Amino acid sequence: MRSARCLLSILIIILPVLIYSQDEKIDTAMVRRIREEGLDHSQVSEIAHYLTDVSGSRLTNSSGYRRAGNWVVSTLQHWGLENAKLEPWGEFGFGWDVEKSTLSLKIPYYEPLIAYPSPWCGSTNGAVGSDVFLLESNDSGYIEKIASQIKGKIVLLQSRDSVLPGDFSPDASRYSDTELVKLKDTYMIPPGALKMFMPIITKMIRERKLLMQKGALGILSVSFGSTGRDGTVFVDGFGGYLKNAQPQLPEMILSSDACFKIERLIHSGHRVQVEMEVSTHLLSDDTQGYNVVGEIPGTDPSLKAEVVMLGGHMDSWQSATGATDNGAGCIAAMEAVRILKSLGVRPKRTIRIALWGGEEQGLIGSFHYVKNHFGDPANMRLKPEQTKISAYYNLDNGSGKIRGIFDQGNDGVVPIFKKWLEPFYDLGATFVTHHNTGSTDHLSFDAVGIPGFQFIQDPLDYETRTHHSNMDNYDHLQFNDLKQASTVLAAFVYNTAMRSEKLPRKPMPKPEKFIFEEFEDALK
Repeated sequence: MRSARCLLSILIIILPVLIYSQDEKIDTAMVRRIREEGLDHSQVSEIAHYLTDVSGSRLTNSSGYRRAGNWVVSTLQHWGLENAKLEPWGEFGFGWDVEKSTLSLKIPYYEPLIAYPSPWCGSTNGAVGSDVFLLESNDSGYIEKIASQIKGKIVLLQSRDSVLPGDFSPDASRYSDTELVKLKDTYMIPPGALKMFMPIITKMIRERKLLMQKGALGILSVSFGSTGRDGTVFVDGFGGYLKNAQPQLPEMILSSDACFKIERLIHSGHRVQVEMEVSTHLLSDDTQGYNVVGEIPGTDPSLKAEVVMLGGHMDSWQSATGATDNGAGCIAAMEAVRILKSLGVRPKRTIRIALWGGEEQGLIGSFHYVKNHFGDPANMRLKPEQTKISAYYNLDNGSGKIRGIFDQGNDGVVPIFKKWLEPFYDLGATFVTHHNTGSTDHLSFDAVGIPGFQFIQDPLDYETRTHHSNMDNYDHLQFNDLKQASTVLAAFVYNTAMRSEKLPRKPMPKPEKFIFEEFEDALK
């Protein structure tokens, strides 16, 4: 009897999977055409050039972000997409542009230093020469005690490390089949982690305000999150776009090599003087946040009101042109809709591309889009549009080729996705994992019960070299990988748009404040 009950339980679990697997059909002729267009007639390098080289860095609400958004809208319209526009989602805050920045060592000798302005920082009054004061503690009591020593000085915030770790692993890598099978949850933020993180961030903000009050001329620091090497500098920041966070001191983020040398010189009793010039500009003419959207309208009378979405985040940090984070995802999404449009597809469901702003500040562009259109996860009061979305597909782990997809804990999609990957086994896209990935825009959709998915990508040098760094430029894109990713993405979107039914959904989540919303609220 126990064996019978066990067999029945197994059948209950696998029967839906077997049914989905048997029913799932693929238009193999169209998939072949998608492959041919995506692999043999790709435009990813041209899209990448205009999104990165021509537009420049794309910090949310900056001039570069606006240039990129206007170019994307114009390009989507040129390809024949409908309803292409910059769509406001709500109040964001200041835009910010860098007009000039230089930093050089003057004493004990001259040397240009690798350094970049911290996002939303203020300006110096021309070139400022100053001795460097090493701030060994960020405790407010300590700052009060040495206030007379920092007045009129450029302050170096002491680094957590003083030596670089050994460099014994390659910068770039690809997943082996064994590594794919062993893949675990990636980029997931543990419950409560942001609450633990917030006191550190608020302390950093208070420290900088206190240094300004005590007369410091500027701040030098190394990246809060990562220690780069070989001239790689990780440049990001917190909250400066908010009106209550201004004004700010001029601040530059140093290469680790420069920072460690200055610290050693000061500790050995030598005078260190630098010359610093930072000219920045706050943009206050339009403080709304914007996403870019465009559509290929559905044609089936009973299904055209339903929507398949794809996208990535268009914003970047400002020390480079955001090629892999996340120009790559935007390039792949744009190329996917270009492929489908060039083939003259007439999808049953509407296909909607969305490129997000404010991802780097906590997924706020996609979150507010979801809140405006589909519902609020805090109370799970859903809007009618929520039932019309079949799926959202996101790409945001660099320019590595697609190796598979995270099912985000959705059992029902597993056999469907496995079937859809079969035509791409020869291109390395083979794997569906039951694990999840976090920290990117599909979470905004998942939070209100919409199937949202992120693809598994080869890591390449994304985490080691380009993510949030001054190296994140066009030349770090792998174009053959982007061709493959665009092709796979186009096929997934097409298959979703042509199914007789929407994709299966997980049970609805319980009401819960969005993971990054508390972070945003705390900064305000």
